[in-house]
Amino acid sequence: MTATFSVCVYCASIEGIDPRNLQLAADVGTAVGERGWQLVSGGGRSAMMGALAIAARKAGARTLGVIPHSMVEREWADHDSDELLVVDTMRERKALMEAHADAFVALPGGVGTLEELFEVWTSGYLRLHAKPVVLLDPYGHYTGLLEWVRGLRDAGFVRDEAIDRLVVTTTVDEALDACVR
Repeated sequence: MTATFSVCVYCASIEGIDPRNLQLAADVGTAVGERGWQLVSGGGRSAMMGALAIAARKAGARTLGVIPHSMVEREWADHDSDELLVVDTMRERKALMEAHADAFVALPGGVGTLEELFEVWTSGYLRLHAKPVVLLDPYGHYTGLLEWVRGLRDAGFVRDEAIDRLVVTTTVDEALDACVR
């Protein structure tokens, strides 16, 4: 663990989603701040990503955002971040987010969140890092995905060790507790 524990949270940045997901993101941000941790995020100011960062700062967390130039140019950047790293590509974004984090939590999200989750989950399974990878799923958002992955295991495409590498939780406290185990 670094001097200040840093958790990277993946979540949706698209507007118009169920308000309970915005509240979930805000609850995670608040809990990160209350634990005295740093939040690492995708550096956006919209939807869940924005709610997460705003709540984290209100609760005293330092926030570090990583965002590609193209998204800054579209005025999507969270310029209130304590530190905003601007990169050229999404690959650079993910690499910096991973480098600055001690653990990862994925909240409900879409294809971008899934892509980030699968990359960090896979790299952990391949022992490219030993950081916890946690899925916070209080509303069953990922039920179908998890069933599909278990089906891949049953068909011989995925090992139990890979499935076990992902910690699935249903509450904010469980998710953040799993980050330090």
